[in-house]
Amino acid sequence: MKEDTVKMTLLFDFYGDLLTEKQRNCFDLYYNDDLSLFEIGEQLGITRQGVRGNIVNAKELLLKYEEKTGIVGRFSEMQKQIADLESALRTLFDKNGFSGDEADGILNQLENLKG
Repeated sequence: MKEDTVKMTLLFDFYGDLLTEKQRNCFDLYYNDDLSLFEIGEQLGITRQGVRGNIVNAKELLLKYEEKTGIVGRFSEMQKQIADLESALRTLFDKNGFSGDEADGILNQLENLKG
């Protein structure tokens, strides 16, 4: 369940603006605020079933957008490659005694790329 939540919130970060306002609100309250369907329904003035429908529809749309564009997958792969490169550079710098402002600057640039 935790992995699904992380994946869904990442998809929501990228594609959430493409959802309807109701879908966006229900999804955000469910995944990001960890509210129950009942609590969301009370807050938004809709039935529990309406909340569930909005979340299911939003989830399907987010997965469809990712299937078509692959943006989140490419972003995640890029983040992994940057982390691997940073690790390799740290090892190389440590092995060769390379340190100081120049090394720190390079590593900081990589860290900034990761966001």
